Amino acid sequence: MPLRSLENSSSTSSTFLLSGIPGLEHVHIWISIPLCFIYTVSILGNCTIIFIIKTEPSLHEPMYLFLSMLALTDLGLSLCTLPTVLGIFWAGARDIGHDACFAQLFFIHCLSFLESSVLLSMAFDRFVAICRPLHYASILTNTVIGRIGLAALGRSVALIVPLPLMLRRFPYCGSPLLSHSYCLHQEVMKLACADIRANSVYGMFVIVSTVGIDSLLILFSYALILRTVLSITSRAERLKALNTCVSHICAVLLFYTPMIGLSIIHRFGKQAPHLVQVILGFVYLLFPPLMNPIVYSVKTKQIRDRVTQTFCS
Repeated sequence: MPLRSLENSSSTSSTFLLSGIPGLEHVHIWISIPLCFIYTVSILGNCTIIFIIKTEPSLHEPMYLFLSMLALTDLGLSLCTLPTVLGIFWAGARDIGHDACFAQLFFIHCLSFLESSVLLSMAFDRFVAICRPLHYASILTNTVIGRIGLAALGRSVALIVPLPLMLRRFPYCGSPLLSHSYCLHQEVMKLACADIRANSVYGMFVIVSTVGIDSLLILFSYALILRTVLSITSRAERLKALNTCVSHICAVLLFYTPMIGLSIIHRFGKQAPHLVQVILGFVYLLFPPLMNPIVYSVKTKQIRDRVTQTFCS
């Protein structure tokens, strides 16, 4: 296509079109009911976790401070996608401007990689608590925890900022249709009428340097934890030590499984049914914020008791 016609085409395409669930457009209003319930539970659940940890002095410990970071990140993820998802399923509002789309994908990816960093920090917390219990308080001071949080945030922002800036350089022509109810970098870049190899390579670098490294370090942490636990002679003590890790393991699986699956499908699974991409996309962004507060409320006695006290008093 000549450059001039390409520019004309891109100038007429100032918006992208978001998608709901293909083939079920006639029941979108009914699908919005469980989606609205999921968002309500996610927001209330994570706000409750943050409120309880903030107001209960006995919970001002490293494990719970990291949990409050996780809840804050999950809250941000829910609020990032809520306007466009409910806009589509409630009102059929599919148009989104380029800048709004780039802003949304920045926050989605930034918060996703921040959550990966928080999960790694929580794995380090469990490692120190089980493998170096005598040094736990001296290693994980409030100052250290604050620096870990700032480093995680700084890494996420620094790695994600180039993505929307690179996307803004491109002209967009042809079909502006996106596969999801929100914007993702790996989808938007495919709509560009330009060479996207730099975006693709950089996007893969970001995933490997965040999710890839974090997941390997989490596995390494649990290998060391397992070695320490198996060296404990008392069966009851072994189970007690492992039980403190159950909630975190559930959070790790809830986050990494759909995220890795969605990344693989977007990059290599071109033959995968479109419906699979859509459902996996919803699982990736909706289920961790929904399930994490539930898992930690059920499996962590201190949180469970405080939640019960708050709502039953």
